[in-house]
Amino acid sequence: MGDRDMRVSDVEREHVGRLLQRAVGLGMLSLGEFTERMDTALAAKTRGELNSVLVDLPGVRLVGQPAPQQFTQAQPAYAPRYAPGHRPVATPGNLIRTRMSSVRRQGSWQVPPALVVESSMGSVHLDFTQAVMSTQVVEIHINATCGSMELLVPAEATVDMNAVDLIGSSVNTKVRTGPPMGPLHIIVHGTLRFSSITAKHPFGTNWKRFLNGA
Repeated sequence: MGDRDMRVSDVEREHVGRLLQRAVGLGMLSLGEFTERMDTALAAKTRGELNSVLVDLPGVRLVGQPAPQQFTQAQPAYAPRYAPGHRPVATPGNLIRTRMSSVRRQGSWQVPPALVVESSMGSVHLDFTQAVMSTQVVEIHINATCGSMELLVPAEATVDMNAVDLIGSSVNTKVRTGPPMGPLHIIVHGTLRFSSITAKHPFGTNWKRFLNGA
């Protein structure tokens, strides 16, 4: 039996799903392509079927082991955008810096694909509910000391804060965490020192869902 015919497990399907999610974050796949490939990955029974959703993605290396019990999942040969230590290039258009003060972005503000937030004893409030988006996936790199950041997102948005390094800090997620199935997916990474991040919906969103039968 060849490697392509080996049966795959749910763990391996979920790992490939995470690779596809990273590919969306890197701009390799559109939301429609992500959904189609996720359907294929979830239905895959063999290694060949599972790897078929990854073979055309640059920087993804497919690795196999000879014995089925040592089967190695597909491993990314690239560092994801939100890997520890990675930081987008800060420019005047994507840098938010606050020291002992507060910054608010709300209304129809232009959201770049990546934001760099540097906060020292300050607060940052980012309201995405009426913002003008240039991409479906937005990356936020934060470096905060004794500060706070609040993300206000639309009802169908998802937020991933799993890659934030916490030092005496807290992360409070009151929204869906992913994968990016809606109009907006925010990936937050970086370091918090005695700081906090909260992601939530506008007041009354859950009640509206309840009343609409959602």
